[in-house]
Amino acid sequence: METMKEQPIGIFDSGVGGLTVYREIERVCPADDIVYFGDRARFPFGVRSPRVLVEYTRQILHFLLSFKVKFVVVACNSASAMALDTIAPECPVPIIGVIKPVARAAVAATRNNKIGIIGTEGTIASGSYAEAIQNADSKIAVFGIPCPLFVSLAEEGYLDRPATRLIVADYLQPLKEAGVDTLVLGCTHYPLLKPVIAAEMGEGVAILDSAVSTAAETKKMLQECGGFREDDHPPVHRFYVSDTPGKFAQVGELFLGRPIGTVTQIDIARYGRHITQPAEDAG
Repeated sequence: METMKEQPIGIFDSGVGGLTVYREIERVCPADDIVYFGDRARFPFGVRSPRVLVEYTRQILHFLLSFKVKFVVVACNSASAMALDTIAPECPVPIIGVIKPVARAAVAATRNNKIGIIGTEGTIASGSYAEAIQNADSKIAVFGIPCPLFVSLAEEGYLDRPATRLIVADYLQPLKEAGVDTLVLGCTHYPLLKPVIAAEMGEGVAILDSAVSTAAETKKMLQECGGFREDDHPPVHRFYVSDTPGKFAQVGELFLGRPIGTVTQIDIARYGRHITQPAEDAG
């Protein structure tokens, strides 16, 4: 009988950006099997309403639970911001998002109590980062700026071009004027632009990647619940998408710095809204 340690970790995002989280979890949980789902058919999540994102998240969890995952990581800032609080009580396995872990790290990092957040329009409008940070320390001022073009720049490989630097400078100017000393990359695509962002903000500003904090929290929670795998098992990592597997593999190689391997397209619509009963095995 399969033990909890032998069960895979489930990760999902609206598309390819969550691979930054996957990469960090792979690094800190090297013996674990992983099932990754990217919902490219319904990308981007950042423009969706909370009601729609809750429905999408339920369907995706239903799919991941068909693999008997032991733990779910919501590697999407928009879903973490707008759906996680509703979904978490329904989920039969531990589930975390990307907001609270990096919010705690930002509170620990700031010296002048001024923290900047950049993300999609939906993530910034939700106020989830500001709430998480100020719940930890009400004295901290939070400045949120939506940077919607960053996603396209990352996916198209425009990581360090003159146009990229101009766009980054324009978006970040209000945060520089506000004097933030800590900046949270509140979208999983943004780490690809981290060198340009860091250069624009200057050496005195700490740039925090939600992927690093989320992976550390995942490992910690697995250790606490007895699910962390430490044997010499060669891990199996499976990638699924709801559309354009070829494009996912192409952009995924940019994110990971290596070929991603086989990507399988599935019909996410066949997975229902009730997540407590796993569907038939999807593998």
